[in-house]
Amino acid sequence: MKHVNADDHFYAADALSPRRSFASVRGAYEAGGKRLLDVVIALALVPIVAPVVLALAAMVWARDGGAPFFGHVRTGRNGKPFRCWKIRTMVRDAQERLARHLDENPEAAAEWAATRKLTEDPRITAVGAFLRKTSLDELPQLWNVLKGDMSFVGPRPVPDDELTELYGPARSVYCAMKPGITGLWQVSGRNDVSYAQRVSLDIEYLRRMAPGFDLWVMLRTALVIVRPTGR
Repeated sequence: MKHVNADDHFYAADALSPRRSFASVRGAYEAGGKRLLDVVIALALVPIVAPVVLALAAMVWARDGGAPFFGHVRTGRNGKPFRCWKIRTMVRDAQERLARHLDENPEAAAEWAATRKLTEDPRITAVGAFLRKTSLDELPQLWNVLKGDMSFVGPRPVPDDELTELYGPARSVYCAMKPGITGLWQVSGRNDVSYAQRVSLDIEYLRRMAPGFDLWVMLRTALVIVRPTGR
């Protein structure tokens, strides 16, 4: 897969030299304003989200008795690894099923190699399909935001091997930000966005990051969830 050249996209755009006033606002936002916005919104959401998460976790546990939460290691800002939390949407032997499925289906193997996703994923449970379609499985990431591992808006968290293989030279752009619960690519087509476009959108987000822009992405995300297409 062709890597996205971070220099061509990000640094060329940065050469447009935004007005000094905007630059100062952005600097303050990056220095602490973005974190403050994350904490304020997260604390406001906790009383609403916590009961929903507990109810969904009980539903998942009742299905097969397995752990309702799944924490996977992802790469954060400055390359620091962290555990990203979700409600479990897959069967308990997900890795074994994936390996079998890819061995038996060359088309699925090609799709997985290109996108790290499967149109027909044998690992996902019926409850999990609903959670993914509505994005409810990602509600536990509110905890990651409160801890400071993630932001509400940023690039989607990926494992280090995927970051190295598919981001290429744009790895430095990804590592310049905290991963987000949502981002530009989620509001730009979700399933219809290729991986190369996704990387380009992460680069574009770093260029445009600002309080108003983050609030716009959050609002757009809410509208996407109301009209779910899955991911």
